[in-house]
Amino acid sequence: MTTKRHARPVAMQYAWDVRRGEIPACRYVKLAVERHFRDLENGHERGLWFDQKAAEHALRFYNFLRHSKGEWAGQILALEPWQQFIVWVLFGWKNTDGTRRFRDGYIEIARKNGKTTMAAGIALYLLVADGEPGAEVYASATKREQAKQCWEEAKRMVQASDALSARIKDFSSNLHIVGTASKFEPLGRDSKSTDGLNIHGLIKDEFHEWKDRDLSAKLDTAQGARRQPLTVAISTAGSERTSMCYELRELVIKIMEGLADEDTVFGIIYTLDPKDESQSDAAAIYEWENEEEWIKANPNLGVSVKPEFLRRQVSTAKAMPSQVNALLRYHMNLWTQAEKRWLSPDAWAACGKYQFSEDDLLGRVCYAGLDLSSTTDLSAFALVFPPFGDYPTEADPAIVLVRLFCPEDDIRLRSKRDRVPYETWVRQGLLFPTPGAAIDYRYIRLKILEDKKKFKIQEIAYDRHNADWIRQKLSDDEDQFDMIEFGQGWKSMNSPTKELERLVLTRSIAHGGNKALGWMAANVVIRTDPAGNIKTDKEKSIEKIDGIVAMIMGIGRAIVKEQAFQSKYEKEGVVAL
Repeated sequence: MTTKRHARPVAMQYAWDVRRGEIPACRYVKLAVERHFRDLENGHERGLWFDQKAAEHALRFYNFLRHSKGEWAGQILALEPWQQFIVWVLFGWKNTDGTRRFRDGYIEIARKNGKTTMAAGIALYLLVADGEPGAEVYASATKREQAKQCWEEAKRMVQASDALSARIKDFSSNLHIVGTASKFEPLGRDSKSTDGLNIHGLIKDEFHEWKDRDLSAKLDTAQGARRQPLTVAISTAGSERTSMCYELRELVIKIMEGLADEDTVFGIIYTLDPKDESQSDAAAIYEWENEEEWIKANPNLGVSVKPEFLRRQVSTAKAMPSQVNALLRYHMNLWTQAEKRWLSPDAWAACGKYQFSEDDLLGRVCYAGLDLSSTTDLSAFALVFPPFGDYPTEADPAIVLVRLFCPEDDIRLRSKRDRVPYETWVRQGLLFPTPGAAIDYRYIRLKILEDKKKFKIQEIAYDRHNADWIRQKLSDDEDQFDMIEFGQGWKSMNSPTKELERLVLTRSIAHGGNKALGWMAANVVIRTDPAGNIKTDKEKSIEKIDGIVAMIMGIGRAIVKEQAFQSKYEKEGVVAL
């Protein structure tokens, strides 16, 4: 007698197929899938567990819904596997108290892939089937007319369902359940009032268009009285890097990469993978003409997105270059005008595989960079150790140690406010808390003196900003450091910044897998002048980059002093910084 094998849920089959490469998927989708598998394995350590019945309940709800437009009008809304995976994860994960784990979801995908239809179903589930008394659910957007698109999709679903229309009534842009206070309404910035809301479910439609931070904050805080509220932001790529949407996107990426600590945020991004990140033009970075790549941004390719339609769009863009950016944004889900990450995350991660300990570096020559903050910000001290050989290689890399400092009284607040694991980094020895509420330069000096006993620090490059006291102390007769002022302009920063980029791309620098430094590397935005010189841009970088800046300064002094770093720059005529 043979045992009958149970079929794997479609959502999990999708995850397995992505993991095995049987479904083409971009890096961010793969990271979202791996996060799910990783949490299934060790989420219990953080008080998380997966409730399969809850996930199945949410998916079964879609059996009550019907398509309202197009070729499938009137048919039961059968979610595609990728959509099932999103709903499965959003509603299946729980905390130990039985409440839903995820409070925020971010879904970014090219147009015409059914995100509004899926979101309308999520909103109706929160209204009808989530067990929340007096549920208030809203579809929100910059304008009420935009918000009504998701709401009206839900309205048509209700009208097409005997089961739902028997319970849910419609009156003047208000879907409500008779006899209860549960309702679903469209809501825009131009709505009459956004005060007095008690939100259980919120759909933020086309989030890349949102500019009103006050409205977003008001809607977020209106969920405080609910036991397990859920906000889902849906969007296609935008063009404004300073937007709330891009900030949330960056947070989601860092969470998936393990660089940010936030268990309540889920995100998935369907887009193209870069083919050549050395290019500055988005049209040259991505294989948007390659039909095999389209499914990465369009998982509904062949369903709601017709290949013939995309072929026409691509053909038009090839003939009319002015149309390329529109194609990339709307149909390949690429942020065409936003500054891209400077350092490839895969290349940076590979530089963490070279194993070393501080004991391996005892007595070795190194060059330091010191980037000091004022009052409450992060400060950084970086030590750059040249290789043993003639030039850094993957087998004999330059090695970097970075000490980060933050006021002790500010660490817990930063962890909660910025959703960055500062407290974890303190426990791991990656971040040093200085006593008090402001940065303590005396503490930093003592740590530098400790390093002097272990390593042969040849020079310390410093930015004169905030450095007067510590420069005087470190260069006096007692400390005897060779302190070198290091400007932050093109002349000083260009060569070492390009060298760091080259070292990362060739896996010729080792950072020991430092998560705090990796977080900073992911934050860096580069500024380029008309001559092609580059430098870091602290103003445009989305978060702190002090450790990377200190690294670049240390590399700058190594370029000047070490034969191992000289040959390339001597050919370029760079002899001093």
